[in-house]
Amino acid sequence: MIAGPAEAAPAKTSETALQTEINRLINIERTDHGCDALTVDAKLTTAARAHSAWMARTGSFSHTGKSGSNFVARTKAAGYTKPSAENIAYGYRTAAQVVNGWMHSPGHRTNILNCTSKTVGVGAVYSDNGTPYYTQDFGY
Repeated sequence: MIAGPAEAAPAKTSETALQTEINRLINIERTDHGCDALTVDAKLTTAARAHSAWMARTGSFSHTGKSGSNFVARTKAAGYTKPSAENIAYGYRTAAQVVNGWMHSPGHRTNILNCTSKTVGVGAVYSDNGTPYYTQDFGY
C-alpha cells in the first residue's frame, strides 16, 4: 500500500506560494541551461504533496515513502504514467533556498536539468512544528 492522493491535505496559501515559486525558479534554471520550461501537472503535484505530507507527518526524510513506496509507484497511483525523477528536501525556508540547495547537489541538479523531462509537480508541506518538507516529481 502506498500514500494515496487523498492523504495530502489541501495546500495552505503559503504552501501554494512556495510551490509556485519553486516551479518558477526551476524553469529559470532550465531555460538558462538550454532546456524547455516544465509544465506543471496536477497529478504530479498530487503525488508530490502526498509524499511531502507523509514526510512532514512522520518526520521521515527519504525517497522511500509509506509502506516502502517509491516515486514511480506514488506518481502512478496519482494517475501519472511516465515519471522521470524525484527531488526531496526539508528545512529550507524559501523557494530560492531550496532551489539553490538542489542546484548545488549533483543528483538533484541532474534531475532539474534533464531536458527530456516535460512536466513537474511540487509539494511543499509544513510539519506541525513548522518545518517545511518538499517533494519535486518530474515526468516525461
